[in-house]
Amino acid sequence: MDPADLVLRYGERVTHVERVPEREAVVEPWPDWVDPAVRAMYEAEGIAALWGHQAEALHQVHEGRHVVISTGTASGKSLAFQAPALTGLAEGRSGSALRGNRLPTVLYLAPTKALAADQLRRLSGARDFARPATVDGDNSREERVWARDHANYLLTNPDTLHHSILPAHARWARVLGGLSHVVIDECHHYRGVFGAHVAHVLRRLRRVCAHYGAEPTFVLSSATVAEPEVFAGRLTGLDVVPVTDDASPHAARTIALWEPPLLPGRDPVSGDQTEGVVRRAATTEAGELLTDLVIGKVRTLAFVRSRRGAESVAATAQRRLAEVDPELVARVATYRGGYLPEERRELEQRLRSGDLLGLASTNALELGIDVAGLDAVISVGFPGTRAALQQQFGRAGRSGRDSIGILVARDDPLDTFLVHHPEALLGAPVEASVFDPDNPYVLGPHLAAAAQEIPLTEADFDMFGPRTAEGVQALEAAGWLRKRSSGWYWTKRERASDLADIRSSGGAPVQIVDAVTGRLIGTVDAGSADSAVHEGAVYVHQGDVHLVDDYDVEHGVAIVHRDDPDYSTMARSVTEITVTGTERTTQWGRAAMSFGSVDVVNQVVSYMKRSTTGGGILGEELLDLPARTLQTKAVWWTLEPSAVAAALETGDVPGAAHAAEHAAIGLLPLLATCDRWDIGGVSTALHADTGTMTVFVYDGYPGGAGFAERGYELAARWLRVTREAIVACECAAGCPSCVYSPKCGNGNEPLDKAAAVRLLDALLTDAPPESPASQE
Repeated sequence: MDPADLVLRYGERVTHVERVPEREAVVEPWPDWVDPAVRAMYEAEGIAALWGHQAEALHQVHEGRHVVISTGTASGKSLAFQAPALTGLAEGRSGSALRGNRLPTVLYLAPTKALAADQLRRLSGARDFARPATVDGDNSREERVWARDHANYLLTNPDTLHHSILPAHARWARVLGGLSHVVIDECHHYRGVFGAHVAHVLRRLRRVCAHYGAEPTFVLSSATVAEPEVFAGRLTGLDVVPVTDDASPHAARTIALWEPPLLPGRDPVSGDQTEGVVRRAATTEAGELLTDLVIGKVRTLAFVRSRRGAESVAATAQRRLAEVDPELVARVATYRGGYLPEERRELEQRLRSGDLLGLASTNALELGIDVAGLDAVISVGFPGTRAALQQQFGRAGRSGRDSIGILVARDDPLDTFLVHHPEALLGAPVEASVFDPDNPYVLGPHLAAAAQEIPLTEADFDMFGPRTAEGVQALEAAGWLRKRSSGWYWTKRERASDLADIRSSGGAPVQIVDAVTGRLIGTVDAGSADSAVHEGAVYVHQGDVHLVDDYDVEHGVAIVHRDDPDYSTMARSVTEITVTGTERTTQWGRAAMSFGSVDVVNQVVSYMKRSTTGGGILGEELLDLPARTLQTKAVWWTLEPSAVAAALETGDVPGAAHAAEHAAIGLLPLLATCDRWDIGGVSTALHADTGTMTVFVYDGYPGGAGFAERGYELAARWLRVTREAIVACECAAGCPSCVYSPKCGNGNEPLDKAAAVRLLDALLTDAPPESPASQE
């Protein structure tokens, strides 16, 4: 079947269809300096010539310049970093490319194990001159020792580099001292706090390489990154040359935006029967779409944001296929984290071979996995950034055939806005990747780790940024570093690299233990544990329902047992926010936008039991949990009391501010590379620090992550988009598509949709056409 036929079949749910035309290629010859054996390897794969951007990237790398390649999906970026690196390895075997007294080596960094494994597979033709090996959590001890002693093309991830390789750099001196190239694949993945951590891991890598006499060329790759040379420079601390003019061919693609219909439902707070409060679940829609495509023998990949959602999409498709063609049931599967390595590899192979016609996956398959032959991609909910959506849609159409990409909106303000404003999604450049390497909560642990690796000196300060001297002074005052004539030394017996968990922030995860078996069934991050696993909470793990018997805050353990209650639980919390420093303020007439430092004090105080059989709220139980303080960055907007009074009745102000806060949090990911779970908010009719109505949106990470600052810089656009999304929603008084929030600690009370629009109108009366930063 033609996948585009689905657009006609479900026309009433399709809000926009766009056709992306095919593109012709620009071809260049192979440069003479590429080793004949390397060229022969590619020619055996049918690559007799280069696309124009590949030739440009090879030239820049050969000249020793650090390069970022930012061209579309399936544009051959891997060749652009592999060919120079493999040429160096091939020449090294003949002794013509020695690095001092060491043979050349290559380090490849990927954000996921799956991507590293895929790259290893692509290097199978290079075995005559390359000894590639992956080093990650899936390795046995013997495999890791072999890689350390013999591999010359090491494939790993920032986590392993941070925790294992750099702290033990003396054991890896052969690899690190011979480095000719460092490849950072899918570099757009490094954003927010994770990006800040990786930026310092790379600085530590550069420092250790220099210690062994190596100065590798860095090559970064991404299909979707804004201002690639600026981003790559901030990530590596180096001057980087961009290669962005995509000269590869591409088949035509159809893009469809899809909105599930409104259904009768129950009010999220009261439980009362209402009309059109909720939409049909996006996972249900996607499961049915996947069914139709599999029946039509269309090879399809469905991306779902959660593990449970991916299982749900696959189960829906399998259930419907069993009714139509039972033989097709086994040709649909799920791919997600938590599977054993051999299970993941089997699924990847079945997908490549065509044995699988439908696969529901988390974003584990979003990044760079080379799967030719896919004809359709279903994105179940906006993945958070336009860059990620392009990555997902780019999985299909790699065989040269026309393809289709379908975005199925969730019941969420951002999804609702985008499917009704396609120009904001399809006609706009990808978002700037936001991260802050100067965050002291990130910088400090990496300075400690660097000092343990090689004593820190003042000559290192420029590499780690302008706050390095301040950070070293703080570590010395705390007794963690000691200054001697040759530099600052780590003083503790513990490993300094353990101070930084580069994938998260806020403390060690809480362990969830089965009371009967004593088995560890999962973990939850420290920041959300009070809400998720408090005593009495209903906790769902891989479809199994548990009740929390005991939550030990001090030791980070929650004891649970299997149960089947007829209710769910929702924690309620109180949050207070204090402005500790205002860094920037811009006046918009009687409104003001500000950015600065805040202390956020949050305490989970109770939880509600909500009937799962339609009975509304069953009751509320009090909790005795400690208050948590987060020192972070925030953007906040205020309106003078006279302007508030002119726009709103006194009793409407709390609901207006609260609704505007929820909608703004839902829409900030449109402008910054964040998820709504990365940020939080507080709204108040009268705040002690400002003396008037104030709405805060803050980064949910110690020290900040750059998201709130991005909101400040684009505030006028952000609030206009927020107002437009609320107005455009077809509900009468508010719903999850506009002002309800799934993470609200106050149970979505009070909320006033209409008053929120009037408040935003007042805020925007004298707003500039551009960002506050451009008006200062």
